[in-house]
Amino acid sequence: MAVNYQHLRAFHAIALEGGVSRAARRLNVSQPTLSQQLKALEARYGVMLFESRKVPLCLTAAGRDLLALTHKLFATAADIDEILGETAEMTGGMLRLGSDNPFYAAQMVELLRRYHPQTSVQVRMGNAREVMRWLSEAHVDAALASDPPGDPGCSYEPLACETLACALPREHPLTAAAMVPITAFAGETLLLREASSKTRAFTERALDDAGIVPLATIELQTRETIREGIALGLGISAFFESECPPDSRIVYRPLDTAGRSYQLRSYLVCQNERRRSALIRALRVIVGEMQTKTLNIPA
Repeated sequence: MAVNYQHLRAFHAIALEGGVSRAARRLNVSQPTLSQQLKALEARYGVMLFESRKVPLCLTAAGRDLLALTHKLFATAADIDEILGETAEMTGGMLRLGSDNPFYAAQMVELLRRYHPQTSVQVRMGNAREVMRWLSEAHVDAALASDPPGDPGCSYEPLACETLACALPREHPLTAAAMVPITAFAGETLLLREASSKTRAFTERALDDAGIVPLATIELQTRETIREGIALGLGISAFFESECPPDSRIVYRPLDTAGRSYQLRSYLVCQNERRRSALIRALRVIVGEMQTKTLNIPA
């Protein structure tokens, strides 16, 4: 008798996730549907694939043998999809994108809509840890994340590498310099992001390495609030290059970090099992185009 592909997919996801709830989110189906598919598979062959239904689920000997085979099955299916889908056009569908960077998210959506106008897009913004959690829980199809935590179940496509820049009020004396030395922060009020911000973490690390303590600090949290604070003369700040949009009230200058390198790397991240899908292949092509665009710090 022919094996049911959907039932095998249900088993495979449950085995990988260790539970029906997480597997249902991963496959974007209901928990009852997934449970019924697993029961149907076990009933059809008269075999128990899990020791019990308590989370985390533990595989029986038969379950372990089957998981080894389903790994091969779905890897082969992905290879077939890649071969047959090379020339396939995207004629619709939905992209759910999570991102910690509005600049890269907007750029990716613009290119996707230009090349695949029939594809709908939803963007969800958060920090890198949040967008990676959304990806693991199947709330998004792909993530744009800065220095994301490593996950063997994910594929990482390098997107950009950025360095720090100093943001100054238009009339600030330091705007006369081609580069702002980090030692200049000792006499300035520094406007900071929230404690979980990578921009803040890199800035504070650079200051600590240089032995510099700002005259004062003010936490304003969001990029937008900090830029308004700079424009009003509250202080100066440090941003990565993609966080420096043109603003007639603000001048950006490269930050001289005394010979030390502080680089933030951004990636397109997807689940390994989806990296060969038509949608992810399209995003990888877009990432290649985005890599060719140079980030310019506005004067």
